Amino acid sequence: MTLFDRIPMPVAVCEANGAIILANPAMAAEWGETSGTLRGRNVLELFRPEEKTQVLRIAEALRLGHRSRYPVAVHWAAADGVRRHGELTAEPVSDTVDEAPGLLVLLRVLGEDPAHAPAAAEPAAGPAEARILALLAGGATTARAAKETGLTVDGVNYHLRRLTQRWGAANRTELVARAYALGVLAPGVWPPVA
Repeated sequence: MTLFDRIPMPVAVCEANGAIILANPAMAAEWGETSGTLRGRNVLELFRPEEKTQVLRIAEALRLGHRSRYPVAVHWAAADGVRRHGELTAEPVSDTVDEAPGLLVLLRVLGEDPAHAPAAAEPAAGPAEARILALLAGGATTARAAKETGLTVDGVNYHLRRLTQRWGAANRTELVARAYALGVLAPGVWPPVA
């Protein structure tokens, strides 16, 4: 038992239906609990399979007496509130072939769930880009924006191209709209200012 508790990988022993009989501290730590508090809980209440059909196939294989390792891609909300993903491997174990097997469940944590990772904040515009956007919002042409900012026409186009790529905008009108939405341009002010 002491050896089981010292395994650094999250491990549990479950009944064939998934009810936890024994969990090591590493498994319990995923939920900020102690090993004993997981006893009796179903492993499928704690982990959500990426594909529901995987669990049905495993249940059918166990019913037919197959003895293989069954990996299942899972995700869960850890104790720290971060959604994680990993691979749960269930391996049937029993003393005899005729006995209904229990399951040795091993969890390989792969990291934060990429499907629920926080989105990166959209980058704001630099001072030159904000000034160019303000001039465009006021109706300036590329040539006039170049003259007002002390840049060349190619310089203005360079900044607009960078903003278009960074913000995923389709055209200059959308760039100006996004500039207002992101707070780069002050709403309700004429002529537009950054």
